[in-house]
Amino acid sequence: MGSSEVGSTGAHTLKQYGVTKPISVAGPTETDLQRTAELEKFLVEAGLYESTEEAARREEVLGQLDLIVKSWVKQLTSQRGYTDQMVEEANAVLFTFGSYRLGVNGRGADIDTLCIGPSYVNREEDFFIILHEILSEREEVTELQPVPDAHVPVMKFKFNGISIDLLYASVSLLVVPEDLDISHGSVLYNVDEPTVRSLNGCRVADQILRLVPNVENFRTTLRCLKLWAKRRGVYSNVTGFLGGVNWALLVARVCQLYPNAVSSMLVSRFFRVYTQWRWPNPVMLCAIEEDELGFPVWDPRKNPRDRTHQMPIITPAYPCMNSSYNVSTSTLRVMNEQFQFGNRICEEIELNKASWNALFEPYHFFESYKNYLQVDIIATDSDDLRIWKGWVESRLRQLTLKIERDTSGMLQCHPYPNEYIDNSRRCGHSAFFMGLQRTQGLRIQEGQQQFDIRGTVDEFKHSVNMYMFWKPGMEIHVSHVRRKQIPSFVFPEGYRRPRPSKPINTQNSEKANTVEDEHDHGSSERKPKRKMSVEEDDMKSSPGKRAFVSPTQLKSSSPDLSNGSPCSKPEVQCGVIVGTPQSVSSSPGWQTPTALSDLDGSGGRSSTAYLKPKDSSEAPSGPSDQRMRSLKDSSDVNGNASSSNDMEDANLEPVVYSCSTATEPILDKESAPVLQNGLVDELEKNAALGAVMKLHEGVNTESVQKPVMRLSLTTTA
Repeated sequence: MGSSEVGSTGAHTLKQYGVTKPISVAGPTETDLQRTAELEKFLVEAGLYESTEEAARREEVLGQLDLIVKSWVKQLTSQRGYTDQMVEEANAVLFTFGSYRLGVNGRGADIDTLCIGPSYVNREEDFFIILHEILSEREEVTELQPVPDAHVPVMKFKFNGISIDLLYASVSLLVVPEDLDISHGSVLYNVDEPTVRSLNGCRVADQILRLVPNVENFRTTLRCLKLWAKRRGVYSNVTGFLGGVNWALLVARVCQLYPNAVSSMLVSRFFRVYTQWRWPNPVMLCAIEEDELGFPVWDPRKNPRDRTHQMPIITPAYPCMNSSYNVSTSTLRVMNEQFQFGNRICEEIELNKASWNALFEPYHFFESYKNYLQVDIIATDSDDLRIWKGWVESRLRQLTLKIERDTSGMLQCHPYPNEYIDNSRRCGHSAFFMGLQRTQGLRIQEGQQQFDIRGTVDEFKHSVNMYMFWKPGMEIHVSHVRRKQIPSFVFPEGYRRPRPSKPINTQNSEKANTVEDEHDHGSSERKPKRKMSVEEDDMKSSPGKRAFVSPTQLKSSSPDLSNGSPCSKPEVQCGVIVGTPQSVSSSPGWQTPTALSDLDGSGGRSSTAYLKPKDSSEAPSGPSDQRMRSLKDSSDVNGNASSSNDMEDANLEPVVYSCSTATEPILDKESAPVLQNGLVDELEKNAALGAVMKLHEGVNTESVQKPVMRLSLTTTA
């Protein structure tokens, strides 16, 4: 499914791709074709296409890996006493998915691979132990790293220098045919959920290619948007942004809305659509299907957890899931800002006021904020660092969520996906950074001039240090740094680029453990901030302001770190190296149903976070229930179901209910028929799309002036 006949114009039959009619069926003009040629030339010069030799190497590696897994299955079949005929027929099949399957892989990209084996070959022992041993004995295989406890269990390694992510799925067949069709639903019979998730990568990739009007235009546009997302710092599923499959689904939906557009047109329409998309309206390529197999699908009407998803992007293969459940309020804000940037540049390109180079200008992250969190990951050697860093990086999203939770959403984090290395250290080192800012548009109340998140950091470090495969020498340090204190190793040239001169601010009498206004509009992409008024200046130096204390801080302390690690450097700046895991209270305050916004004593509540055990089926009622009742009553196709994904926390599940006065449903009655029956034909400017898809209420496009905020992150021992 995915396309249907909806009408005709003259002798041409128009097809509907996806769940709505196209916005426009207009084809390209000569100018559009010229811009497309220029875009393709830019992508070639940017090195996005691999050489013929590298493509041949990949094919050779896949061929060798295919022989290894076939031999592995035959060996297991023989050892378990099956007949000679069974041993001869025993088989395993390799499938690719991700960028390689979609045809958009570039130089040096990894290959996402799925091995499908018979029912008697399991994942836990046969794949992660026996096949792991076979691979470890081959000299072509390096950096072998099994990740059995991942949401999708995977074995990572390099084969002759080419990165491989290998998944395994055991299907209900004694003999796996070489021409197995995994798109058929029968492949899901009698398998567990990890196997379904492993199979879904290939099934989703195949469905995407079936549901787009023009595969080549889709591929060029996707290459372009992936490069743009990496340059702008919003390409990372694990950090809370979007990964490869997410971007592919967003691009595919735009291709459906503009079926006759060429690549340059699709890039422009991409930003036009998603700049004004009303999240959390879901993006879907086809209607969500229920099936008698009974696997959970994404459905906010039935699954309370699905109601908390900020940016639903639904996979097109059964069981339909939200592929972007990692997105948080903060990362959605960052992506909305970047969509607006892309839309503005594309409008200039269409007016011949800019070139494609302007669209791919790197994001100057270290010039965009005044306050940052620096997360240093340290290990004894490179092998330990690779394993330890992978674990910590997978948990960084939790730090963003915890900070949002413990400050009632008043402090936002911008996690940056790029990794930085300090080569001057004597051991393995990796660093990640987060920009900090107060949520725009909030009024500052008494007692909210400071955010003390030491307890939040302690809690995060405690959870990270519970790593099952922890070894001595594996350390994590979280420190608060100002923009002027950013270490030099993060800059490509080894030093900070000079900033434009600004009027000198004579106000510098602040405490050593606090920092001034955390959000900087001084970057080239943000509006300049007006000069601080006398009243604000007085507010900044007022001694009576009380810190906004995180709930965990009520029960835990943050002693100075004095472990004497040879890999640690003394903190000479405003750093936070707080507490060992043992210093964190075993019963932190956040485990009780606490209205976080009441901690400041103001009595006002903008949002409340409740935490309940995972096995609890009841949740406090709130405006979200009203939103879901409105969604259930709506007949819009965007309200159909999709799969829920487990939160990464082991024992507790945050259920957030907005207490804002606005109770607008996800799909209101006025916009639902418009969204279902198609948007506006011949949509050429933002005004028409804006009539049916308003900006999400949490996005403030105006510059908001705020009083100075101070952030407490240092120890008090």
